[in-house]
Amino acid sequence: MTDFDSLNLSPSEEEKIEINQYHVDLMMKVKGGDIKAFEELVEAHQNSVIGTVAKMLGNPAEAEDIAQQVFVRVWKSAGKYEPTAKFTTWLFTITRNLVFNEVRRRKRKPSVSMEEREEDFHQIEADTNTIAPDDSALQAELEKAIDQAIEDLPEKQRLAVVLRRYEEMPYEEIAQVLEITVPAVKSLLFRARSQLKESLNRYLDE
Repeated sequence: MTDFDSLNLSPSEEEKIEINQYHVDLMMKVKGGDIKAFEELVEAHQNSVIGTVAKMLGNPAEAEDIAQQVFVRVWKSAGKYEPTAKFTTWLFTITRNLVFNEVRRRKRKPSVSMEEREEDFHQIEADTNTIAPDDSALQAELEKAIDQAIEDLPEKQRLAVVLRRYEEMPYEEIAQVLEITVPAVKSLLFRARSQLKESLNRYLDE
């Protein structure tokens, strides 16, 4: 099996099909109780899951805990697994459920008050107004602003953006993960991009 990630190459459609089939085969072994196959699946997908959860929650430390729950769910659900879709579709559907549950839990019991978030925002704004940053600092500031803008999106829009932007997932697969139609995905992304453009207008002007 070619390690495309280590080569830093974008796999072709044929290679994507081959990779998916390999992971489906691993999952079928997991269904039969193969721990080594499970460990290989975790190794292959943990960075994507952790990255997606971190983008959704805005907290890399908590992302690892949620990602661990995702893979625990994968192991516990293995007996019911059927390869009716891409493996990543099934995996990110589990991720979606756990992340949305966490997002809703936070809404009921926010860990950071709105006042604290406002203070943080004004502090960042004050810092950037008084310091002339170099290119790397500007890039870091922009990335932080993008992350915050994405975090402020409604949960479905946010996940659609994360899967499209960072996982390069096709519309059809995003639709399956979110259990909506492809036109609905495109509509979500259009609204999300409009809101992101408004949130990042300052940087676009610059």
